[in-house]
Amino acid sequence: MDCRLLSLNDTRELHRTSVGGKEFVFTGCERSKARFTATAVRAASRHGKVVLAGHPNLGPVAQAMRIAARRLRTIICTHGVEVWEPLPAVRRLALRWANVVLAPSQDTANHVVLQHVRRERIRVLPWALDPELEALPANAPEGKRPHGYPEGRVILTVGRWQANERYKGMDTLITALPRLLTRWPELQLLAVGDGDDRAWLEDLAEKNGVNRHVHFLSGLRFPELAACYDACEMFALPSRGEGFGLVYLEAMAHSKPVIGGAHGGAPEVIEDGVTGYLVPHGDAAQLATSIETLLSDPAMAQKMGGRGRQRVEREFRFSVFAKSLKRILREQCES
Repeated sequence: MDCRLLSLNDTRELHRTSVGGKEFVFTGCERSKARFTATAVRAASRHGKVVLAGHPNLGPVAQAMRIAARRLRTIICTHGVEVWEPLPAVRRLALRWANVVLAPSQDTANHVVLQHVRRERIRVLPWALDPELEALPANAPEGKRPHGYPEGRVILTVGRWQANERYKGMDTLITALPRLLTRWPELQLLAVGDGDDRAWLEDLAEKNGVNRHVHFLSGLRFPELAACYDACEMFALPSRGEGFGLVYLEAMAHSKPVIGGAHGGAPEVIEDGVTGYLVPHGDAAQLATSIETLLSDPAMAQKMGGRGRQRVEREFRFSVFAKSLKRILREQCES
């Protein structure tokens, strides 16, 4: 398929990027929404058949393109949190008028229905591992671990630590630590990511007396992140509502048992008691019990990690995602 990529935020010169072994060239509009919309509409009127908007915020642009080219088919991607609440009218209408709305999980699809989108227009297309991370060899040597990786038995979590994203449950991980450290004093919590809430989380760790057991790393490259997944004992993100949960897949791909919140899209990725555990959001006691179970039985934890890796290989590789997306695009091109 011949395609053109257009970015709102990048600069106007030609950019190149590679995904899944293919190179793509794209241009940006330097954060100018007017230029972005005008460029998109011109492209549609000249040679467009299908437009795929990567976020509901871009839905109105896709609708403007459709007005310029009546035969244009529109596809809009949703991700999760952005469709939990009623959208502004213009974005909601763009979703309703789209030919296809993509959702990464059934939970996200259910939220899209609440935006008054007909269910038959919604397609569940689970996201996949980033092919760059997928291509990295497993079991990276210890020398590849990033500076600051702690010694001991490590619980890894990865996310954006923003004040408006406390639903991810990083604070619950911190408050669960005192229950665990009495038996496992060598236990460490490693949080990869950054954001405006980091200082608050560091203060919370100090108030709970576990600041020496909570570590933050940010700005990691893919090989360093992969080394963290390889070296940790388990992964945990007890979120209240992930739209899907790519980080769970990343940990599972590295044969690690995962703990997630029993909400949102996480139960569609994590098989409770099979590849990890699901816990109620904010329940530090239940979270501590799940972590304790994995720490107490490393053989069982290893089996869970192995089953998780098998599921990723079977259902969530990039090639599986690409094949499904191509089928959807072809269907729209032929409509």
